[in-house]
Amino acid sequence: MRNLKRLIFFVIVLLIVVATVVFTLENQQPVALVFFGWSAPELSVAFPVILALLVGMLIGPFLAWVARLRRKPKSSRLA
Repeated sequence: MRNLKRLIFFVIVLLIVVATVVFTLENQQPVALVFFGWSAPELSVAFPVILALLVGMLIGPFLAWVARLRRKPKSSRLA
């Protein structure tokens, strides 16, 4: 059962990596982004999208951790 979970995890990670590589290769057009007056250099379209994906992958678990901390009873946090 443990090996099946590892295999499923590996397949999902592999699919995400393949989809990201294909997306990057298909979106090579340069684009310049402007955010609150700050202008970024021209990069491929894929760069800001993949950057947003990575930031979301970091923020999601952090928010889940904060929510888990808020749900715990206060007495367990004292120890």
